[in-house]
Amino acid sequence: MPAWSAAACHDPRMSASDTEPQVPVDAGSARKRPVSRTRGPTGEPSMASEPNRQTSRPTKVAIVGVGMVGSTYAYTLLLSGIASEIVLVDANHERAEGEAMDLNHAVPFAHPTKICAGDYADCEGAAITVIAAGVGQRPGETRLELVKRNAAIFGQIVPRVAESNPEGIIVVATNPVDVLTYVTLNLAGLPAHRVFGSGTILDTARFRYMLSEHLGVDPRSVHAYIIGEHGDSEVPVWSLANVAGMRLPSFCAENGIPLSPDTMERIFRQTRDAAYEIISRKGATYYAVAAGLMRITEAILRDQNTVLSISSLVTDYYGIDDVCLSLPTVVSRRGIERVLRLDLSPQEARGVRKSAEVLRETIKSLEAAGAVEPA
Repeated sequence: MPAWSAAACHDPRMSASDTEPQVPVDAGSARKRPVSRTRGPTGEPSMASEPNRQTSRPTKVAIVGVGMVGSTYAYTLLLSGIASEIVLVDANHERAEGEAMDLNHAVPFAHPTKICAGDYADCEGAAITVIAAGVGQRPGETRLELVKRNAAIFGQIVPRVAESNPEGIIVVATNPVDVLTYVTLNLAGLPAHRVFGSGTILDTARFRYMLSEHLGVDPRSVHAYIIGEHGDSEVPVWSLANVAGMRLPSFCAENGIPLSPDTMERIFRQTRDAAYEIISRKGATYYAVAAGLMRITEAILRDQNTVLSISSLVTDYYGIDDVCLSLPTVVSRRGIERVLRLDLSPQEARGVRKSAEVLRETIKSLEAAGAVEPA
């Protein structure tokens, strides 16, 4: 293969009809598929060094959308060595080819991995498809207008991913992630435990980091969560935050560390507004979210039963129903094992219900505009 050529994804054993590009799906023609809530037995762990026992194929991960988040995630995935095949799909196929070429040149420094630029048909057999495609907010554009545009893009993407790979897991990374996870769930028609979003996994990481800076301990020793919307209505779970099993008031009192309401508000504000601060300085955030996506991927492929704050369909949770938002969730090879019901304080429970209302209003607006079919 010439040095300037990007690796092809297509299996040479496929017929010509199998390798023909698919016609794009019109967003208006994408129909809602029935959402299955059935749960099957836990799958076997799947490593890059051994084939997926369910398909007898090497572990494949597909990435739809290779902008800053998608390409950084692909790079992180390559360095981890957890996947033996990475498929890059983008509306700008040349961009996907360029990213594949650049990543392939890093393979000698990392792990044997097949990286290729492909089409939706190449998502077939992927254990996970991460959707990081979408558009950014235009000057003067409202949040709802942005949601409508990205929902229309998902109307073209999701049905094709689900059709090509009905047995895989879909992880949504595009913002607003909670609403687009709901859109994806309705378009894909896959079981609810196999469709979820990155949610507040990044907010939770930021919260733990900010707390660790104040408490003087390793961020990995801080156990605290941000729940609800990945956005302005997110909720910090102060009542359950702890270090070594010690609630923060006890830990701070024992170690002579101040923890006033003003300090708590400052830490939360820094957590919630971190993206705005980063974007104002460098234009986008992508390293930390890519690391979060990598952590989700690892939990799935290694069947780790890890607790992560991801966005999924919520049912009967403090009065919340039929909306996607983030809660601590056990993640394994089959996707979502279970969502944990936290013993929230009354204030936190009100906060997460309000967060759900914010998301529900956005979904209703999309339904009214015809961008999403009513549940």
